[in-house]
Amino acid sequence: MSSNVVVITDSEFEGEVLQSEKLVLAYFWASWCGPCKLVSPSVEKVATTYSDRLKVVKMEVDPNPETVKSYKVEGVPALRLFGNKKLLLSHEGSITLNKLVERLEAHLA
Repeated sequence: MSSNVVVITDSEFEGEVLQSEKLVLAYFWASWCGPCKLVSPSVEKVATTYSDRLKVVKMEVDPNPETVKSYKVEGVPALRLFGNKKLLLSHEGSITLNKLVERLEAHLA
């Protein structure tokens, strides 16, 4: 992952995500997840392209059960968009870059 993607843990979630001034895209993944390997490049691209308006964080699900439970992550890859301490968008499963950008654009405008 690039320097535009911040790797976080349960203990860092509130500070990095909920208290962020920017919108935050949280990417939930697992090392054993095949579809995660397909989604990761899209998450990277979004992190680089929208770095002025969007913060992207990455959280591995297995070692971070508290956040996974709190935000009802039932499958990976999973994406959650947060703004003003609220969950704005939720997606689970593979997603193409175009579809991801399309879903984010409504909130980034």
